[in-house]
Amino acid sequence: MSLKDELTDLQQCLDRLDRTVGRVAAEVGDSLEIRRIRTDAAHLRESVALLGASTPAAGVPPRVELITIPDAPYDSALWTDSDDEGLGARDRHAP
Repeated sequence: MSLKDELTDLQQCLDRLDRTVGRVAAEVGDSLEIRRIRTDAAHLRESVALLGASTPAAGVPPRVELITIPDAPYDSALWTDSDDEGLGARDRHAP
């Protein structure tokens, strides 16, 4: 089953949950617990919508941006004040 199918199935489950909560609320009244369940269901619905929006469409590979690194040598002025890792500064000697 594809991700889109899974998300659609999840959305249908949330629809059934809303209908069931509505029937239960009709029997027990609008209590604090019912309001909490409705709020939790709304959060789930929002999370599923965000998940659906953040996943790439099926069959479309994610776009990879290539960065070209030139073969020309770097400007030596970039390394003027740098230390060689493990060797210390260029103009000083080890003790």
